[in-house]
Amino acid sequence: MATPAIITIMARAAEKASRGLLRDFGEVENLQISIKGPGDFVSAADRKAEQVIHDELSYAKPKAGFLMEESGEVKGEDNTRFIIDPLDGTTNFLHGIPHWCISIGYEEDGKITAGVILDPVKDEMFYATKGGGAWMRGNKRLRVSGRKDMHMAVVVSNADPINVYIPRYETVKAHVATIRNFGASALDLAYVAAGRIDGFYGGSIKQGPQPWDVAAGSIIVKEAGGMITEIDGRSNPVYNQNVLAGNEHIYGQLKDLLK
Repeated sequence: MATPAIITIMARAAEKASRGLLRDFGEVENLQISIKGPGDFVSAADRKAEQVIHDELSYAKPKAGFLMEESGEVKGEDNTRFIIDPLDGTTNFLHGIPHWCISIGYEEDGKITAGVILDPVKDEMFYATKGGGAWMRGNKRLRVSGRKDMHMAVVVSNADPINVYIPRYETVKAHVATIRNFGASALDLAYVAAGRIDGFYGGSIKQGPQPWDVAAGSIIVKEAGGMITEIDGRSNPVYNQNVLAGNEHIYGQLKDLLK
């Protein structure tokens, strides 16, 4: 079972990587970038941050495995694994938009038991362990919003393929206060946990949020009292490229709408 010590280890790694990312963000126009896919850019900063996080966590937990956005999977010697997105919101980062984060999930026996999401620009850290609640740095307890009325809800959607994005968007838009796309799925989930937004959905079987986008956020949402599943209600959103999250009231109404 994950303990507070694992949060300390992950937080330390995220903080160390964040220092380089903040320097590069301050000189974003000078970054060397390569194209990874349509509309999906990866920077030299991304790779450097991932290496820093990997090195720090490997030193602290030498038997653990890794699943990383840039470097892929590294098998471990035990039943634990770190799932790492060193820079979620890369497009925002490369355009100088201060909305991006580092996300690290911790998996034991195939279950996410701890997570850390760090927003270096705003100096906000969200974290949780299974059974230990969800928190922000400064010992602030996280709780999902209590909003029940869909027409008052702020919902965020991200990573939908175009063939399903428009009909879903139009359906949800007609029932909520506003629907937005902030471009950083891990932070979207952290904001659900913090009660800043009421619901989040994105993706499909063929295209959508990746494990490193969802792993840390999934445990933080759960420990903040929220609901998180696949869009159809199945219980493993981390590995199936689609996710639905929210407080219990908005989650249920979104699930019905998205059928």
